[in-house]
Amino acid sequence: MVTIHFYTKKACLLCNEAKFMLEFFQDEYDFEIRECDIYTNDLWLEEYQLLIPCVKVNNAILDASQLNWHTLKILLDQHVGNKK
Repeated sequence: MVTIHFYTKKACLLCNEAKFMLEFFQDEYDFEIRECDIYTNDLWLEEYQLLIPCVKVNNAILDASQLNWHTLKILLDQHVGNKK
């Protein structure tokens, strides 16, 4: 099973929408979501604070400026690929 790292923070409306999209696609793709609160890790905070919500699978990243239903589906097709 593929792990998707979801960089987020509390009280973030965009993050809530992105999480909803990820959970929606779990019905179609076999992956687990590892939620990473950027305020619990200084490296995450430095790297992702201007990018959240941010989805990372393998070395591919979709940040807030790129993340939508279409781009997320493409990312999942390319990196998860195993439909249930």
